[in-house]
Amino acid sequence: MERFIHSAVKNGPIHINADYSASPNPYGFNKLADYFWIDQPVGTGYATADATGYVADEDQIGKDFMGFLGNLVKVFPSLATRPLYLTGESYAGQYIPYILKAYFDMPKPPVSIAKIAIGDGTYSSEPIFELLPALSMLETYPQLIGYDQDVYNYFKAQTSFCGFDVNLTYPQNGIIPDNNFIQPTLRDIPFFKQMRYNTKKTFLMELTRRGEEQAKTLAKRDVPAEKAAWKRDLSLRTNGTVDPWYGCFLLDMAIDYAVNFTFPWSEAFSFKMLDILSNQNTLDLTDQAGFPINVYDIPDALNPKVNRDASVFMNDPRTRAALHAPTSTDWEAQSDFPFGLSQEDPSPMSINIFNALAVNATARGVGVVLFSGNDDMLIPHRGTEIAIQNTTFGGIQGFTRKPSTPWKNDKGEFGGVVHQERGWTYGLLYASGHLFGQSNPVSAFTFLREFILGNNPTGLVKSQGGSVTVVGGEVQSLAGVLQGGDNIYYGNGATQSTYVFPAATRAAWKTFIQGNQATPTHISTQAPRTTSRIHPPVLQTRTSRKRRTK
Repeated sequence: MERFIHSAVKNGPIHINADYSASPNPYGFNKLADYFWIDQPVGTGYATADATGYVADEDQIGKDFMGFLGNLVKVFPSLATRPLYLTGESYAGQYIPYILKAYFDMPKPPVSIAKIAIGDGTYSSEPIFELLPALSMLETYPQLIGYDQDVYNYFKAQTSFCGFDVNLTYPQNGIIPDNNFIQPTLRDIPFFKQMRYNTKKTFLMELTRRGEEQAKTLAKRDVPAEKAAWKRDLSLRTNGTVDPWYGCFLLDMAIDYAVNFTFPWSEAFSFKMLDILSNQNTLDLTDQAGFPINVYDIPDALNPKVNRDASVFMNDPRTRAALHAPTSTDWEAQSDFPFGLSQEDPSPMSINIFNALAVNATARGVGVVLFSGNDDMLIPHRGTEIAIQNTTFGGIQGFTRKPSTPWKNDKGEFGGVVHQERGWTYGLLYASGHLFGQSNPVSAFTFLREFILGNNPTGLVKSQGGSVTVVGGEVQSLAGVLQGGDNIYYGNGATQSTYVFPAATRAAWKTFIQGNQATPTHISTQAPRTTSRIHPPVLQTRTSRKRRTK
């Protein structure tokens, strides 16, 4: 289950290209299963609703979705007994757990759920899934700070001052608490007054608003003289306190540094964007010409970005007729999604129900797959790892071994890291961003077949006679942070150039960072195995993303 838009730009049978033309997608998920892409809840995409028809909370989303499934099996009766897989990404980390909760609450559910799979999910508060991972994100892509060791050390200190230096143990020893987010003290921006990270507004509405404020506060500096001055200012600030200008907005700090001082992002940044900001109230910073940072895919420094607009295709009368879609309103990738009249999701973050879901999932044989794209800046993998280690499943809190088992995609390329214990699977997809099926379709296709729909045992922890082994082995260098690629891509609407930092710079960084990261343990070896393809039904939903308008 996932957003309808992804059927057109990411993982569906038809791919909409940058020039609005359509072409077959060789890696469409429909090649592996009977796939459904669902616009839900009501008010999303083609799922139209009037002003009184919106859901009240996530519990209602779950109940409505069970009602939808009940109607679906009336049309396709075989779905009542076939294994069903629920998949989604991003805010699916909030609503899929609540859908599963509704499923477990029913004495006789209409379907038989085999697994849920969530990519780059928002399970916890936004400081945890978005801001806490800033340091590990810079360790993955040190290009953002030009491999500068002094700047890295400053981020490392700020990570500690903000309480973001979480220690993950295997198994986890105690609950990792939520964060008491610290605001900036040297600026009084209304956005910060709203205490975004102490409330929970509709997801993209707040991301967009934060992006607008971030852009307005950027101050272009002359490189390299001002870069040296900025670093001297950092050294003066390192006095055991949180940075007064950024507070604990460490992601903002990293973006600010990159667009001011680091090629190619600094060269691609256009301050004409600031004029745009003064005249627009609906800006999504990640899509605008003039801003080269792509929070969905770090190595993409294109300005403007590749066109991903599916609205022309979705609103074509022929498309509407083929899908029996309503014509009363235009389809939009982002649309208003108020919970009732509050425009705020009142439900607790899904991490609060993980333990209860885990008990039911174990008892009823429902698998859980949580995966992340290694190139995702918006919701890096660290937040997913924290969610797993904070959950008790199979009677143990978190994984007992640190994920470090490699896997390969269908082209024989390194696909990333996979780990499996007690019915839970974690995947870290290499060279994949937030929209993993878009940035690396081969690995996404392989991961879906092998680890979501299939039962490939690579990464599975086995215990026998007091001995613990991991299928496929464990590789020390893959535990913790997975180093991203060397290439940064830039150009105008398409990749026209690739930048790689000098070999000496990268070698010096490698030596430096090895002394700044903990050495992982638990290394063993065993040959991996694969399984055959299967073709179950899969539901992929789309939830709405809020765009602020006046």
